[in-house]
Amino acid sequence: MQLTKKSERMGTEKIVPLLIKLSVPAIIGMSVQSLYNVVDSIYIGRVSKEALAALSLAFPIQMVLIAIAVGTGVGTSSLISRLLGESRIKNASNAARHVMIMTVFYGLAIGLVGFFFSENIFGFVAEDPELIKLGQEYIRIILLGSLAMFFPLIASDVLRGEGNTFIPMLTLILGAVINIIIDPFLIFGIGFFPELGVAGAAYATVFSRFISGLFIAWILFKGDNQVKIRFEKFKFDFGIIIDVYKVGLPAMVMQFLASFMIFGVNRIVGSFDVLAIAVMGIYFRLQSFVFMPVFGLCQGFMPIVGYNFGHQKPARMKKTIKFGTLIAFAFTTSGFIIFQAFPRQLISLFNNDPELIEIGVTALTRLSLAFPIIGPAIIGSTTFQAIGKGLPSLIISFSRQIILLLPIMYLLGRFYGLDALWYAFPLAEVLVFGVMVFWLKDTLEKAWENMAGERAA
Repeated sequence: MQLTKKSERMGTEKIVPLLIKLSVPAIIGMSVQSLYNVVDSIYIGRVSKEALAALSLAFPIQMVLIAIAVGTGVGTSSLISRLLGESRIKNASNAARHVMIMTVFYGLAIGLVGFFFSENIFGFVAEDPELIKLGQEYIRIILLGSLAMFFPLIASDVLRGEGNTFIPMLTLILGAVINIIIDPFLIFGIGFFPELGVAGAAYATVFSRFISGLFIAWILFKGDNQVKIRFEKFKFDFGIIIDVYKVGLPAMVMQFLASFMIFGVNRIVGSFDVLAIAVMGIYFRLQSFVFMPVFGLCQGFMPIVGYNFGHQKPARMKKTIKFGTLIAFAFTTSGFIIFQAFPRQLISLFNNDPELIEIGVTALTRLSLAFPIIGPAIIGSTTFQAIGKGLPSLIISFSRQIILLLPIMYLLGRFYGLDALWYAFPLAEVLVFGVMVFWLKDTLEKAWENMAGERAA
């Protein structure tokens, strides 16, 4: 069976133009998504410092939803790109059908959890009654609307698996722009809209994701795609779900670890000052401006590496990894310069409280010290996923976020105070980076030796 040009180009076109062509739409889309995250927090910061802190406490709960979507999406994108690389187009379409069913299941299950247990969940991450009240009304709406959150994210990865990054970009932009527009109306009660505060931000988020989900559903089910989603004579095959989560589960667990890490960080910094929790929330939203373009780069990087791994083309893999690493380094080094040069201005965007600014300036300059190596580290983790080896990424992430970060942060805070504990982030990154480079180099060399042996045979 002949492959269509859409996937065939991943094995024939020049690497740099192809990487740019596939990545730029995702970079633009994710950058706009980062803009929404920042603007949303700026609006909430204008409500009150407490509302901003509550949103920061809600973030690790939202990360659980992101973990499910990212894990399922990464596994789907990797599997579909590898199947297309092996010319198994019908198998790729069948994998997409199974993932759509899993998406609906996740949305309904999380919605039920949100309906019955949202207050209990937020009570677990906060102790202050005002923060619990503000956070609970926000997170309940987010959990109830989880299907609207899941679908556009996972559907985008179905299309990315076949090398289509333009439609996922439009989907991200559509959701983010709608969110930015309607946020102030629902938060502050502009015009005939009611003043809903933090609940308004949640309603705006769910509504915007619902609209973007309708858009990509129309493309996915009616568009002219390699991957066809049709449910006539459909038979559920649990083996396909296993194939998705061979790569997707480690990615999902890594996001769960990130959620646990943020929860732990909030507990540690909150023991010093509740405003430090707000500062962490600001940092995580600002850092998305630095890291999201790299994740967008990975959306183009992964199918190229996965496709050429399936086609046994190590030279093209090496070139893709080389240029992907250089571009990622440029992105995160630029972020390092901005965080070091303008920390006061960045914090002031959200709230002008003098104590918040004082804590925030120290935090941003120290948290960002390892930014230059984080870009290449993300590329390394994505390379493991692209060749179907998600476990190394999981082990590395667990080592950085749990084994190193939280204990180092706790000890620095206990012995040297709040100003010192921010160094835990760059220390953990540097310690793990060397291990990741050695492991990836060894894994790739063995893969390329196997390819050479198979070609010789």
